[in-house]
Amino acid sequence: MTKNKLGSEIKGEEYLVLHEFAKKAKEKLSKETWDYLIGAAETETTFKRNRYALDSLAFRPRVLRDVEKVNLSSKLFGHELRIPIILAPIGSMQDFVEGAGEAPTKAASEFGVMHMISSTCMPGFEQVAKSVNYPKLFQLYVRGDQDWVDDNIKKAIDLNYAGICLTVDLDAYGRRERDLAKRYRTTSRQSASGFEHQMRFSWKDIDRIKTYCDLPIIIKGIATKEDAILAVEHGVEVIYVSNHGGRQLDFGLGGLKVLPEIVDAVGKDATIFFDGGIMRGTDVVKALSLGADVVGIGRLQGLAAAAGGSKAIYRMLELLELEIITCLRLLGVNDITDLNSSLLTKDDSFGTLDALSAFPLINEGYWFIWNRIWLNFFKNFSAIVFGDNGTIFWFVYFKSGFF
Repeated sequence: MTKNKLGSEIKGEEYLVLHEFAKKAKEKLSKETWDYLIGAAETETTFKRNRYALDSLAFRPRVLRDVEKVNLSSKLFGHELRIPIILAPIGSMQDFVEGAGEAPTKAASEFGVMHMISSTCMPGFEQVAKSVNYPKLFQLYVRGDQDWVDDNIKKAIDLNYAGICLTVDLDAYGRRERDLAKRYRTTSRQSASGFEHQMRFSWKDIDRIKTYCDLPIIIKGIATKEDAILAVEHGVEVIYVSNHGGRQLDFGLGGLKVLPEIVDAVGKDATIFFDGGIMRGTDVVKALSLGADVVGIGRLQGLAAAAGGSKAIYRMLELLELEIITCLRLLGVNDITDLNSSLLTKDDSFGTLDALSAFPLINEGYWFIWNRIWLNFFKNFSAIVFGDNGTIFWFVYFKSGFF
């Protein structure tokens, strides 16, 4: 008698859910590099509040809306985005993946979004520009004097970068205790210098840069409406709402908590970028519903990069796109421009928060495809015989359909 199958196995895809990137990344990375990727500053409260701000919002779905066709595309600085996402800058990408900054830039270009490359990311923004001919963004840490800053920005302009991002929440390097407790420094930190220049950087420098830079200026690290208003007054085109993933100032507010006040203060006077704990398609939808124009993907990008390089980052973007489309259909929304705060409500009834709480199946023992393959392998042993001296003999018979 044969057993009836209630379903069939999905074959051909290494990654079908987002948590599989985290599992693979943790397997491949050293403990030190893993902790750098998922860690944050001091008590990691800001980091946890990023997740809390996302999880404490519930959806209010509408029905009977005809959602056969759903549009996720938008434009950024005149360039088409397949989904309203950028790959956020990661300074030590070279610690996660071979090819470093080229890997996410390649994945972004093939998928149809933009990568914002960090000035501390190898092999350097000049080499990345030469290797990938596609619109991309340049993020600069201020590690030199005015001439140094101007020289780097002018190089990025000449290399046809689509926008210039200045990170402004790094006047002191956050105390990331996971790293300090292990006496660990990332590759970008090992050669870091010139922090005094970041400390001196001010609105006067923004005014100076605006005199010669015709590209859109993005200020990353805005966390209050007061600074957002100042940015607009100084001619900044993009307000990037971010707390550096909770890796800088501890006990800050969760990113999504501050987004509405900044959106209300700025109105249509600037484009709004947002990042802070984004791990799922539903997270992206929540940020867009509260007024973000573009959402940055940071840690999830790092997890995918560590799991499988450029191809895995591309696949991560595919899965995010699928989750966003699914969410919009279930909300009764046809177009991302129709998202608004009426689709959200406050609700604090959710589980515990940790670095990977967006992926609850990890704690239930779900493994990626290679674990399943090895499980199937051991199921195909036909006999195990114990010898008189305690020796174990394994006789293997490979049944048909092993994989």
